[in-house]
Amino acid sequence: MPTKPTGLRVYLAGPEVFLLNAEEVARAKIAACAAHGFVGISPSDNDIDISGYAKHEAALRIAAANEEMIRRCDLVIANLTPFRGPSADVGTAYEIGFARSLARPVFAYTNLAGTLLERMRETPGGVNERASGRWEDRERMAIEDFDGFDNLMLIGALEGGAPVQVRDVSHDQRFSDLRGFEACLILAARRFGFDKRP
Repeated sequence: MPTKPTGLRVYLAGPEVFLLNAEEVARAKIAACAAHGFVGISPSDNDIDISGYAKHEAALRIAAANEEMIRRCDLVIANLTPFRGPSADVGTAYEIGFARSLARPVFAYTNLAGTLLERMRETPGGVNERASGRWEDRERMAIEDFDGFDNLMLIGALEGGAPVQVRDVSHDQRFSDLRGFEACLILAARRFGFDKRP
């Protein structure tokens, strides 16, 4: 562990901003970042005055502020735990792509093991197998079957960096368990050369 802060800024991407205890989880992540020598930057820290704006304009201001936060960060750690369905939060997926377009390293974790196809099997209506052997959902749309934790574009965005940290935690801890997040911090510290642990 570093003996002093590095000043490297980590954008904390994930759906935790929607939790009832969003501030508590953000503070825990920021504290974990500090313990590993990083500065955690949470989108919930954006102090944006959206009073007086229509909802659409307010949303655009928040999105632009989050993009600016990512620009000012050195790396991103993303929580890809499935959210509101079998896949990762779409906002988080966008932030990963945005960070990659800026050549920022991205580290990611999920607190739900298994593949996208396995989770699709558990959705209402399940899946069907076509005569070709491919799988489809209840609306007859093909389902990816590459043994990936999520959509192949997310896998591609993260391939070549650190492997996605996969944990399987209890349902009630899915968005508060930080073991996968801390594993990403360790990998990031190694990537930036200030954690010498084997």
